[in-house]
Amino acid sequence: MRAGRCAIHVRAGRCAIGARCRGLVTGDERVFPLKDDIPSRRWPIVTVGLIASCVLIFWWQASLGARAGTYAVYSYGFIPAVLLGDAELPAELAVLPPFATLFTSMFLHGGLMHLAGNMIYLWVFGNNIEDNLGHARFLVFYLLCGIAAAFAQALPDPTSEIPMIGASGAISGVLGAYLILFPHARVHVIIPFGFMFLHTIRAGWLLGLWLVFQLLSGVFGDSSQGGVAFWAHVGGFVAGMALILVMRDRSRRLWRGPRARGRSYLPHVSRRRPGPWG
Repeated sequence: MRAGRCAIHVRAGRCAIGARCRGLVTGDERVFPLKDDIPSRRWPIVTVGLIASCVLIFWWQASLGARAGTYAVYSYGFIPAVLLGDAELPAELAVLPPFATLFTSMFLHGGLMHLAGNMIYLWVFGNNIEDNLGHARFLVFYLLCGIAAAFAQALPDPTSEIPMIGASGAISGVLGAYLILFPHARVHVIIPFGFMFLHTIRAGWLLGLWLVFQLLSGVFGDSSQGGVAFWAHVGGFVAGMALILVMRDRSRRLWRGPRARGRSYLPHVSRRRPGPWG
């Protein structure tokens, strides 16, 4: 241990206990999107790759058992006090430089519902953002949103020793970009009210209400305990809104999205009927 730094005490147990999960579907917020009505022009290879990576890594986490799973969360999760404060992990758990955990934490999840909720949102909304940005720019966009989300949660409490895990900080950035590009898209959702209730809602309403819920939960929630990283969601969302304005495909007009079949978004020029003198 280096002088002047304190070691983090690691408690063995379930990996979700004591960790702050970045999860989009939690508690009473269970609204599951199924699909939208915006067609994509290309196969979302990066979106599919991110989903496959998260699923495979979750299988690896599940195979570790409770104690090793907890150690994996501390080793690969993002801990604000390690990067921004004066804390450090025990030598056997410090397998990566602290800044690297900003990336690795995006691929860890605290449970099956945590994983499933995040991946559903990524699949429904990510393909259209990837379609607009292209594969390489979408990957850069996704990672930048994840980093912004991590700092949005960490900066208010830089001495926190609670590891942050989950993809939803980055996915929140995807939602923010979707709100900018496709606010009028119709999203088919499932809302469980004791039974599965199917509904169609405009993306602007769905994502706007989602953001309000995150803000209220962040303001009135207890940030001193492990749980949902609401400020990471807000930070990722705002970062996505800002980044898409810089990185987007400028050949497409804002608020419209891709051209629908049989419809042009170019300005309509009316032709004047010729008069008796031409």
